[in-house]
Parts: sequence; C-alpha cells; structure tokens
Amino acid sequence: MFDGLKDKLSSFREDVEESTDAEEVPEGEDAPDAAAEPETAAETVETADADGASGTAESAATDAPTDEERDGSAEPSTFQRAKAFATGRIIIEEEDLEEPLWELEMALLESDVEMSVAERILETVRETMLGESRKQVETTGELVERALHDALLDVIAVGQFDFEERVAEAEKPLTIVFTGVNGVGKTTTIAKLSEWLDDRGYSSVLANGDTYRAGANEQIAEHAERLDRELISHDQGGDPAAVIYDGVEYAAANDVDVVLGDTAGRLHTSDDLMAQLEKIDRVVDPDMTLFVDEAVAGQDAVNRAKEFNEAAEIDGAVLTKADADSSGGAAISVAYVTGKPILFLGTGQGYDDLARFDPEALVDSLLGEE
Repeated sequence: MFDGLKDKLSSFREDVEESTDAEEVPEGEDAPDAAAEPETAAETVETADADGASGTAESAATDAPTDEERDGSAEPSTFQRAKAFATGRIIIEEEDLEEPLWELEMALLESDVEMSVAERILETVRETMLGESRKQVETTGELVERALHDALLDVIAVGQFDFEERVAEAEKPLTIVFTGVNGVGKTTTIAKLSEWLDDRGYSSVLANGDTYRAGANEQIAEHAERLDRELISHDQGGDPAAVIYDGVEYAAANDVDVVLGDTAGRLHTSDDLMAQLEKIDRVVDPDMTLFVDEAVAGQDAVNRAKEFNEAAEIDGAVLTKADADSSGGAAISVAYVTGKPILFLGTGQGYDDLARFDPEALVDSLLGEE
C-alpha cells in the first residue's frame, strides 16, 4: 500500500541532499570561510574614530550582534556559515529547497493528495527545515526525514481518537450510522465492524436504512445470517430513519451493545437523498456517523467526504480497498479536509479484513522506517 508515494518521498529526500551546498567539517577544523567573517567587536575597536565615537571595547562588544541575534535572522549570515562548518552543522537555505519542494508538490498531487493538504505539507517541511537547519544534525537526510515525518503526521492524524475506548465508555446501546455513495463497500464494512466488535466482546444488531435500492435487504440479510446477527429491516421504500430508530429500540430492549445502521448509497449531488440523511441525524441522533469510501477513489473520495460532512457531520471515516491503493492520497487528505479521523482501513473481502488506522505507523511506512 502507498508504494508510489513512498518512492516519491524517498526521491525528495535525495533531491534535498543533492541540492544542499553545505559540507560537513569535523569539529575542531578551521572553517574555510572564517577569514571572510565581517568585523568582530575587537576589530571595531581598532577602527574606532579618534573622537571616541565608537567608545571602548566594552561598548563595541555590546553593539556587535550576538550569536542569538545572528541565529534568529531570516537567512544564515557569513558568521553562521563559518560557525556551522566549524562545528559540523548544516545550513539549508531557501534556494536549496526550491526545486525539491516543487518536485514534492507535484508528487503529492499526482498521488491524489488534495491541493490544500499538499500545501500544508510543503509549508510544514519548509518551516521545519529552515528553522532547524542551524541545530546540530548528523546528516541532511535525517533533517529531511524529520521534516517529512512531522508534516505528514500533522495532516494524517487530525482529530484522531481511540475508537475502541469510545465504544467501551459509551452508554449502551451505541448507535453508529454509515454513509457514503453506492458501491464503495458500505454494507460489507458494517458486517466487518460487527465482527470486529464481536471479537472484543460487544454484541451488535444490523439495521437496514437502505430502503430504496432493490436487493439491499437481501444483501445485508446475507451478512447477518453468516455472522448470526439480528437484522432490523422494513419493506422497500420505507422510511430509513424509522428503520434505524427501530434498531435502537430493539437494542435497548434486548441488551444489545451497538446498533449498526446502513443508509442508501447517496450521491452527494442529490439534494433529496442528502435531506433524508439529515432527517436520520435528527430522528435517531446517532452517537457516531461514519463516512465510507474507497481509498482508490482518490480526489473523488476527498470531495465526497467534505460534502457528506456538511450534510450530516461525520465523526470519522473508513476507507475500503486500501490494499489496492498505491497512491495513498485519499488516506492522507480525508482527515485533514474534514477535521475528522480515518478510523479503519478495509484490506480485503473477508470479515476479518478490517484494520485500525494508525497514523504513526503509516508515516513510518511511507518513510521506510521499521
């Protein structure tokens, strides 16, 4: 998964190392340009005018810029460069990053990362590298890797929370409603989550709020039978909110822990269907609303996530077909543009093929870390 983006991030790291003009010099050796350093405080005293306008050595030293003042400047001074060479430190300047950052931006966009997300990553990388280039580092590559790690985690981990802890602490029955367009694996994801909950000791009931699609009842009923779960459903054309509400009533009466409510595969451009989603939100008042889409949908998944979040605020997302996605753009973008976390990844067709989404692990994988 994400092999394409992983290769492009590796290329960015190499590009920065190649474009950086700074060279490391073992500590203790003479800095090559130290002789070119501007006047020091002592030299200032020697050239002070005869009238004493420059004052004593003490006043000259006071007027001279301190290391801290030099280090706080926007661009590294000659003094900073000399000092960096003498201590084995690396100075990375804006021009060193210009071309590699442009290449990184193109790589992110080609991997279906949303524009605002790509810009945020670039901004964080730039700030981290220019801001920390004056600190002691072993290699430019380490600095690049740290900058990429911080930038990626910044956008991927937005809003992250512990789903299992949320389930454990919630008043029962906990109601979770699933939204998304047709054909993205929403109903199968419900079945997978039911199995995931069962493995952790939580009972669940399925409620089919997808009352308009022909064959929807049969599809979810097949999953319920295989998993030995109770299914609440109405005749085709019934009120979706009423079905899910009945599911909540059943769970409360039968000590079932979690209600998993399916909804029609709504097109985010359909006002009537989105209005029904808003009604479910009002009538049922679910504890969580999860948006489901395909990781391979890329930018389309990002746009739909924003639309669904506006219609009935989502609490998190599940991305299916993550095992087939080589770009990773949706996984990087959805959380950032909605402010809501990715909670699970669908990684296959089996009921056990549902993996908790771990932002830190994903970043480590993208950067080739163990």
